Amino acid sequence: MGESWSFVRALRENKGSEWIQRRVAKHGPVFKTSLMGCPTVVVTGRAGNKFVFGCGGEVLSMKQPPSIVRVTGSHNFVELTGTRYKIMKGALTSFLRPENLQDYIGRMDVLVKHLLLSETKGKNTILAVPFMKKLTFKVTCSLLFGLHHESTNEAFFEDFSQTFKGLWAFPLNLPGTTYHQALQARSRITECMLPVLQRRKEQLIEGTVTPKDDIISSLLALRDEDNKPFEQMGIVREREDETQGKLSWSEVQKMRYTWRVAQELMRMIPPVFGNFRKTLKDISFEGYDIPKGWQVFWEASGTHMNKDIFEDPNNFDPSRFENPSKPIPPFAYIPFGAGHRMCIGNEFARIEALVTMQHLVTNFEWSQLIPGESITYQPMPYPSKGLPIKLKPRKLSELFDLLKT
Repeated sequence: MGESWSFVRALRENKGSEWIQRRVAKHGPVFKTSLMGCPTVVVTGRAGNKFVFGCGGEVLSMKQPPSIVRVTGSHNFVELTGTRYKIMKGALTSFLRPENLQDYIGRMDVLVKHLLLSETKGKNTILAVPFMKKLTFKVTCSLLFGLHHESTNEAFFEDFSQTFKGLWAFPLNLPGTTYHQALQARSRITECMLPVLQRRKEQLIEGTVTPKDDIISSLLALRDEDNKPFEQMGIVREREDETQGKLSWSEVQKMRYTWRVAQELMRMIPPVFGNFRKTLKDISFEGYDIPKGWQVFWEASGTHMNKDIFEDPNNFDPSRFENPSKPIPPFAYIPFGAGHRMCIGNEFARIEALVTMQHLVTNFEWSQLIPGESITYQPMPYPSKGLPIKLKPRKLSELFDLLKT
């Protein structure tokens, strides 16, 4: 298992960057180790990012370590390559293009407001992290996947949360371990999802739904390169009358500073610490030979917190993304990855974040109950105590004052 245990422990303690930098100081910006059961080469810095994100799929694939594949399944989207990946990406992208996302704004606005008000009713404190995870999950289930059954979505949410925790857990499949619990949760998701898929297939045949209605229907209607079905489960001042009080696309596009805040947060605490690739043939980088079948691991903090790229990187400064004194070089800012494998859901994530932040700011005053709360990775970064916050609903007069500023 090599250094898997120390690596996972460092991530849980928010010391992943220190773990990397200690080895960089000893071995240089390219070093080898063993992670998650496979020999691994770790590459850092802009050159490393460019190498990983610039290589074609015929050189570096998105294949994950075997321990992770046992949790996600061998036919998950990340594992696809070649023609199958292009077909699947095309289907997903059709739902996530900006021109299509405009249709989601009104429904997303209503759904976020409903969830926010129902979750905070009768409460003056909430755990912000669990709430935001649940809100994001429910919005995605409803808008993109057409899943509206509340109890089913609740069960999915709990099991998906457990599954995520097991992705980078120490891969020990024994009762009581995080990894074992993740595998069990995956089995429950599969069992619960199969009748949903079967019913959606029947609706496609009956003509009561179409492939354009939601992502599940679209994927069920897909055909691979052999024409066979895929089998894997794979800022509110004035409102125009037609918006009926809902946020509009143009209003979301005006929230530039709000997005700068989110960009700076993702620079300091990237949504993904790093990830794995797998070599499909013998390759070389920076004078080092990397054998076929080895893993290559990239990490974001090497450039995000580099003072030669971002001035005073430890200072929280959203304005650095407004009018930077010098352009941010390619492959330096990578919260959503880069190249042909950049996250295709980044625009959907941006809109959902802006809509949610809009409602939090305009409807509530809030304060953090545990200042300086530490961050832990599960494997994504979260405040370790769930970010408890105190809420105070804004009075109507306060809201009008806020909208004037």
